[in-house]
Amino acid sequence: MDAARRGQGDGGEHDGRYPEGGNRAGRPGGPARDRGRAGQEGVPRRQSARESAARTYARALPIVPVRARGLTVEDADGRRYLDCLSGAGTLALGHNHPVVLEAIRTVLDSGAPLHVPDLATPVKDAFVTELLHTLPPGLAAHARVRFCGPADSDAVRAAFRLVRAATGRTGLIAFTRAHQGASAEVSEASGDPLDPRITRLPHPQDYRCPFGVGGPRGAELAAHWTESVLDGPRPGVPQPAGMILEPVQDEGGVLPAPDAWLRSMRRITAERGIPLIVDETHTGVGRTGALWAVEHSGATPDVMVLSKAIGGSLPLAVLVHHEDLGAGQPDTPAGPFRGNQLAMAAGTATLAYVRENRLAERAARLGAHMLTRLRALAGDFPCVGDVRGRGLMIGVELVRPEEDQGTCGRPVDPGSPTSGTEPQTGRTPRTAAPELAAAVQRACLRRGLIVDLGGPHANVVRLLPPLTITDEQAAAVLDRLAEALGAAAGRADARTG
Repeated sequence: MDAARRGQGDGGEHDGRYPEGGNRAGRPGGPARDRGRAGQEGVPRRQSARESAARTYARALPIVPVRARGLTVEDADGRRYLDCLSGAGTLALGHNHPVVLEAIRTVLDSGAPLHVPDLATPVKDAFVTELLHTLPPGLAAHARVRFCGPADSDAVRAAFRLVRAATGRTGLIAFTRAHQGASAEVSEASGDPLDPRITRLPHPQDYRCPFGVGGPRGAELAAHWTESVLDGPRPGVPQPAGMILEPVQDEGGVLPAPDAWLRSMRRITAERGIPLIVDETHTGVGRTGALWAVEHSGATPDVMVLSKAIGGSLPLAVLVHHEDLGAGQPDTPAGPFRGNQLAMAAGTATLAYVRENRLAERAARLGAHMLTRLRALAGDFPCVGDVRGRGLMIGVELVRPEEDQGTCGRPVDPGSPTSGTEPQTGRTPRTAAPELAAAVQRACLRRGLIVDLGGPHANVVRLLPPLTITDEQAAAVLDRLAEALGAAAGRADARTG
């Protein structure tokens, strides 16, 4: 297998040094390239004039990408960036990976239909075969695959309908900071807090523990709270048709669910006949260091929601559920866009590549190294309240540095139990600093690094690099983030000093 197919030589050999310092004279294309750039200059202006205000990334990342490979994105001005957004986690193998492009070209050249509703095709058969091969064994042996509309919210909505039909109940259990898609119906679990069909329970975390203790004790209290709600329902809280959770709450601020807590949720739901839905939209296909994040805990869910990376960079959403839940139920129509052949081919290639090249294991090793470096870096920046993550899903929470509470933000003693890769607990959280996080994001962009923000206050810098990122690229990402933190924190100190 050549270097490009191994994920090396994917554009990462150019480290994408700071865009303002690029060698413009050495760029290919000459006058023709310059004319092309001139024609692209009005693209952001026209977007602002023509599109609605419902633009998110375009405002925070004012670039016009025209080429991309692996971790590297090039804009219309020839500037290169290291992309740690990865299509909001969609690009497991980075941009335009050779095996994905080959799979797409094969379908295009075959003359096969590009779109069918839910008919059987060789492309779909290959996708389902590979998917079943990768699933947790406890679910794979009894799994049924349901294709939905192309968005993650379509799969979540299908999961809700499935468990409601199977149980005859309407209520759902979800958790604080959850994000399950963006449709109106799915907002039951991640939107309107007054929706009577949803009961929201505390999600365990260390830095902002809802019980003020963090660590294993905080997770135990969260599990106990869940049991108390289910065993003594208050008036108006419906008996749940299912429970939905994320193994890592990505947009909620990169909050990994403790393995023991997840096992408790499996036990609690199984004992009460409540289907457990695990949303792997953000965490699946190797990102957290396992093919599916739920595998870290050893728990086997009844339903898995899959999207984003499952389509190999193209729109695809899939529901996998235990056969007993769908017994005697015909699949309800889920729209015409359930047969995207290109996405299935790209998804098959991506799943097979991640599995065969053990990229999940590599994500675990490299992610642990990056977390260690970032936690060491946090000692130099009082504005860093917490560093957390799993595999190549990493979050850096930024806080107001002028608050001096507990041990948060102070350098960690290298000999202390909190100096390694484990999350630091027992700290008093400080006020979120979304303005500082936005400044860090802008400073990163100026240094050729694309990052996203998350958390309820948008104060968590999120790193979602592709699984093909090299060690050298990872070092460059951390170096640029450190410089951006220094620049943004320095300006913040100047304003408050």
